[in-house]
Parts: sequence; C-alpha cells; structure tokens
Amino acid sequence: MAEPTAALEKVREIALALPEAEERISHGQATFFATGKMFAQFRHDHHGDGRTVVAVKTSEAEEARMLIEQVPDQYSRVAYFRAEWVGLNLSDPDWDHVGDRIARSWELIAPRRLLEAGGR
Repeated sequence: MAEPTAALEKVREIALALPEAEERISHGQATFFATGKMFAQFRHDHHGDGRTVVAVKTSEAEEARMLIEQVPDQYSRVAYFRAEWVGLNLSDPDWDHVGDRIARSWELIAPRRLLEAGGR
C-alpha cells in the first residue's frame, strides 16, 4: 500500500511536470490546475472513505462509467465531481499508468496553444 504522503509527492511530481501546471488547495485537497482549469485532485480518506485516490478527468461520462465497471479495483466514482471524473486508486499504484491518466486529464483541459506547442 502506498503511504499517503509518498503518494501525494509522486502525484505532485507528475502533475507539476506538465506545462503551466500549478497546485492550489481546493476544498481542503491538493488540486492541480493548468490555465485556471482543474485536471487532478489528490484525496486521502475523503470524508472517511478510507481510500487514497487521484481524481482525473476522462473524455466523457461513458468512458468513466466503463472504467469503473470494468476495473473497479482501480477506478471509482468521485464524490461531488461531475460524471466524467474518476478516482484512480493509489493503494498499490502502477505509476506509469497513473502518470498517463494525469497527463490525459491535463490534455482534456489544456488550451489549444499548449497542445499545439507539443504538450507533454
């Protein structure tokens, strides 16, 4: 099981390596933004749920639903978030996969100028 502080540090390292990414606290959680739009949020034991996850955006609600249904040990619904967001379990993470999901989430919110400049 990944220790929450170590997991946060790894998520932070991945997220802040993306162009124009910044970290702010939002609703008491470490949250990552680019050009004012959120692309990831770290959550540990949110409202006592016992989970450590990074919330990331998917392309649409259908993709999120499919991930949650097909890989329920890795993906979950994120409380208070829109349907296209998923929680990616960080209890025993594959950091390459986590990094890819965070980067995909960034790509979904990044302005065209960043994507055209080469993105990640």
